[in-house]
Amino acid sequence: MPARPNIVLIMADQWRGDCLSADGHPVVQTPYLDQLAGQGVRFTRAYSATPTCIPARAALHTGQAPRTHGRVGYQDGVAWNYPVTLAGEFTRHGYQTEAVGKMHVYPERSLMGFQHVTLHDGFLHFARSQHPCLEEIDDYVPWLREQLGRDADYFEHGVNCNSMVARPWDKEEYLHPTNWVTSEAIHFLRRRDRRAPFFLFVSYHRPHPPFDPPAWAYEMYLNQPMPDPPVGDWHRIFADSSAPHRADPFYAQMDSRRLQMARAGYYGHITHIDHQINRLLEALQEHGVGSNTYVCFTADHGEMLGDHHLFRKAYPYEGSARVPLILAGPQYAGFEGNSVRGEIAELRDIMPTLLDCAGLAVPGTVEGKSLVPWARGETSPWRRYLHGEHTLIGQSVQWITDARIKYVWFSGSGQEQLFDLASDPQETTNLATRADMQTTLEHWRGVLMAELAGREEGFTDGERLITGRPVSACLSHIRPER
Repeated sequence: MPARPNIVLIMADQWRGDCLSADGHPVVQTPYLDQLAGQGVRFTRAYSATPTCIPARAALHTGQAPRTHGRVGYQDGVAWNYPVTLAGEFTRHGYQTEAVGKMHVYPERSLMGFQHVTLHDGFLHFARSQHPCLEEIDDYVPWLREQLGRDADYFEHGVNCNSMVARPWDKEEYLHPTNWVTSEAIHFLRRRDRRAPFFLFVSYHRPHPPFDPPAWAYEMYLNQPMPDPPVGDWHRIFADSSAPHRADPFYAQMDSRRLQMARAGYYGHITHIDHQINRLLEALQEHGVGSNTYVCFTADHGEMLGDHHLFRKAYPYEGSARVPLILAGPQYAGFEGNSVRGEIAELRDIMPTLLDCAGLAVPGTVEGKSLVPWARGETSPWRRYLHGEHTLIGQSVQWITDARIKYVWFSGSGQEQLFDLASDPQETTNLATRADMQTTLEHWRGVLMAELAGREEGFTDGERLITGRPVSACLSHIRPER
């Protein structure tokens, strides 16, 4: 066994921060992730500052804030040219580095510092339109075709990649992309170079739609009683953002049965992934590396899943922006087992955290902070708040939270929201217009102006927030035309 520890980073796609039974979710069952959390530390206030796939993963791989890595919204086809990356640092220090599953970078075969990538990004319209030969951008579909002996595609059931339509997986369970990612990760454990420590990135496409878990996982939730989603007194501000008849709405007052089916599909994915993560953790033990391996579990963003009649992601609200984050390590790591920390964490913190676990220096380009001291029960000054943003429905939605208060500003309309997360964790009551909250509102408005000072969009002149400014999903320093 190498003297240096191994690192396993597990990422799910579109997994809400509250969807762990350890977090008190009234429906979801995640027994194996709960067990992992019991062996380590669970951060209850972890966020994705730009909560969609592409910008969230930029934060993960670079350790940087959105204004630095330049992706402040979702845009395909913009090259990833970051010179310093999470995997690149592990590779540079002699680790064997492997990624399995979803990367969602461009070009699609960019290694991002890994020595090898086994790729499955899911159904990406942009990538498939550019590459009619799927083997160029996907390793799962060729494998699926070999298994079935025909020109197959995992989209054969017809459920779209952002759809709220749900149905069980239409093939044998071992053919599911979730199982495939786990199997490929275990294959790496078998064929790795045992003379070197490893960094393994295991990236599941689900619970992102299509909501197509195996039948057993779907059926365990299909008729399960579920509480009604919260609906805020402000939800109508999004009423015109999506046609109600769409299968992939952003906003819809969905009928109860269809919503129940969507939630069953989503929760079924989560329990299925939970079981497959346990399969991977058992494989670590079987290959003799479990006692010298750090394991981190997180997600790139959440899913609104009907909260406030909203669906999908990119919103500043808890269902979209809050993500699960668990860190467990060997006994010698000194982590406080079964502990819960409430410090504000963000995806940019994962790079310095994992480098710290490995005893490696954190590059100066990294803006995140290591969570290792907090995992060990230490207390010291931490970030006072988090600034998040995302372009959405033709404007930029900016937000600030200190884990108790959340302030939201819409750059197009100028609308403001203020939530007390301590007394109203589901964000149902907008306090921005209340007379007794104006001092608080002005404070957080000032904090946002300070964060936006000098931004190319011209969101503030230092005295006020300026509405109606043009926005782009990518800042000028990474746009392709530059």
